[in-house]
Amino acid sequence: MSYQSFWFDEACRQQQDLCTPPLVGEVHGDVVIVGGGFTGLWTAIMLKQATPELKIILIERDRCGAGASGRNGGAMLTWSAKFMALIRDYGVDEAIALVAASESGVGNMAQFCQAHGIEAELRLDGCYYTATNIAQQGAMAKIAACLTAHGINHWQNVDLKKLLAATGSKVHSEGHFNPNAGSVHPGKLVLGLKRLALKIGVQLYEQSAVTQMQLKAKFKRIITVHGCAIAPKVVLATNAWLPELVPEFTRNIVLVSSDMVITKPMPDALQRLGLNHGAAVIDMRTFVHYYRTTADGRLMLGKGGNRFSWGNKVRPFFDAASAYEGQLANKLKWLFGDQQMEIERSWTGASDRSVSGMPFFGELTHSPGVFYGSGYSGNGVVASYLGGEILAALVTGKRSGLAASVLVNGHLGRFPSEPIRFIGANLVRQGIRGGEEREDAGRRALPWQAWLGGFAASAGKA
Repeated sequence: MSYQSFWFDEACRQQQDLCTPPLVGEVHGDVVIVGGGFTGLWTAIMLKQATPELKIILIERDRCGAGASGRNGGAMLTWSAKFMALIRDYGVDEAIALVAASESGVGNMAQFCQAHGIEAELRLDGCYYTATNIAQQGAMAKIAACLTAHGINHWQNVDLKKLLAATGSKVHSEGHFNPNAGSVHPGKLVLGLKRLALKIGVQLYEQSAVTQMQLKAKFKRIITVHGCAIAPKVVLATNAWLPELVPEFTRNIVLVSSDMVITKPMPDALQRLGLNHGAAVIDMRTFVHYYRTTADGRLMLGKGGNRFSWGNKVRPFFDAASAYEGQLANKLKWLFGDQQMEIERSWTGASDRSVSGMPFFGELTHSPGVFYGSGYSGNGVVASYLGGEILAALVTGKRSGLAASVLVNGHLGRFPSEPIRFIGANLVRQGIRGGEEREDAGRRALPWQAWLGGFAASAGKA
């Protein structure tokens, strides 16, 4: 991808990342992984560490991390805020197990990076979920009460004085804090994983777009522009690109942009605002606003649920400066008043939203030995680590832990076909936006806006 996010560009510049050669000719291995983002790299590393003798080939169409992994907001979040939805969809026992796994994943990621010397500005400073209008008030309290009832609540109510001191903004009227969260530099994390994968013997080929996949035979053939990788097992870790490679998934996700801006360094201003930490701050609207600071004193602000892609193709607008930069700049003023904040860069990325709002994994029924993972729904930093665990277990045949959960080979909801999906998604988005504008002004959303918002659990926060 030609237009880079701030994260990926800075990481490549500071850490002098060099692109590995493209795949040329024919190579053979035990496992071929397609996709060099978080999911593909975590899977490759976990497979290689568990079974060093495996010959693992990883193919990336661009550069590792140039896609969604290097473009996200870098918030390390758990599934605890989705607990009530998880109970509704999967039952109490599965919901508890999923929340516990996601909370353990945060600490496990931090320990992994420390053990392997991955310098990714990982800060376990927690996260704040807040209300920024009256309509959002009480939403997190209900979830926290449900978690408490099942003995797994780590959310703490924050009084307004402490909330203002922690978030730097007076627009937050209610807040809850969870210490099992934090933030990370996505670009530095993905490049750190790439270096580790190469160090432990993963064969990595970049600039190797897949042109054809032959998956029916015992030995699968992944054909690229200049070469071919052959192995009995394949992992498809392409996220937003999955529908283009395997059309049967076209209706299981919807691609929508998540757009971000980042300021130039302003450590003194952030210190005055109280933003001298790495916690993520997220509001309770469907298409969330989220912000966090960086280790060098920048402020990043993002918003999900902006531009939908016709036909679920990764289109050029996902590889460009954000069309919403002006709106995001206005949101900085809304949050922080007259504080001067100069934007250095904006970017956008493709978020693969599933119907449930949760990722899904499995093995293709018509092609045994071919495994897949997708549907992170805008919450992929920790979930992709867990996804690597799941996919590594599926490849090796170990059906335990999350690999035996409802996230694997479960029923996948389906979005409508085009043009209904595209038209409907945009109608729902407009209804939500209009309703939230009214709520921000202290009024109720109109009945038709609230009705449309009911369709959007998977498009935003479940």
